[in-house]
Amino acid sequence: MDSALYLIPVTLGDTPLEQVLPVYNREIILGIRHFIVEDVRSARRFLKKVEKSIDIDSLEFYTLNKHTTAEERSSYLDALKEGMPVGLLSEAGCPAIADPGADMVAVAQQKGLKVVPLVGPSSILLSLMGSGFNGQSFAFHGYLPIDPGQRAKKLKQLENGIYQEDQTQLFIETPYRNQKMFEEIVQVCRPQTRLCIAADLTCEGEYIRTLSVKEWKGQKPDLAKRPCIFLLYK
Repeated sequence: MDSALYLIPVTLGDTPLEQVLPVYNREIILGIRHFIVEDVRSARRFLKKVEKSIDIDSLEFYTLNKHTTAEERSSYLDALKEGMPVGLLSEAGCPAIADPGADMVAVAQQKGLKVVPLVGPSSILLSLMGSGFNGQSFAFHGYLPIDPGQRAKKLKQLENGIYQEDQTQLFIETPYRNQKMFEEIVQVCRPQTRLCIAADLTCEGEYIRTLSVKEWKGQKPDLAKRPCIFLLYK
């Protein structure tokens, strides 16, 4: 296989691999001995799920997080310079999308090294597909401010973007704060603004529902401790 930085998607939850990942990904993974990961323990579990017989102890793992220095990131690609492939794993979903792996890909690009993104699940694209919202123009904002006043202000800014730019707005929240986020959206946003809530995508109990803010006020979905993404559109 080519010497390249392979961007390897991971399931979004406890989902059978064959439902969301191509067989080709398994072939690539089995040809790699060097992996850049957020958490070694979860990466080892995923790789064992891909192939039970894989010799985990023979693999090299490099941890990538907010504490990783620029020098360390650069050194993680040494195997590429020696002609060996390197895998980049996200904790869930696609590497480099709302993920620290983007910094690693930037280093590879700066060094002129080959980068190969593999096919896999992305909560951003899956939720947009299932929302019925504008897929021609959209923006993902990650986490909104924690401070209630700043968060309300940001929600109004995003809502203005819907009506002024005809743009779908997407954002996420820490699972244990999902319920609070939902309550603030229906309090702050206009009654006619539509809200799509997508939770547990590709997993058992998957939930995707689009209603106006006014309609959402009549019901309260249970979002506690569930991976969730919120979308706003007119």
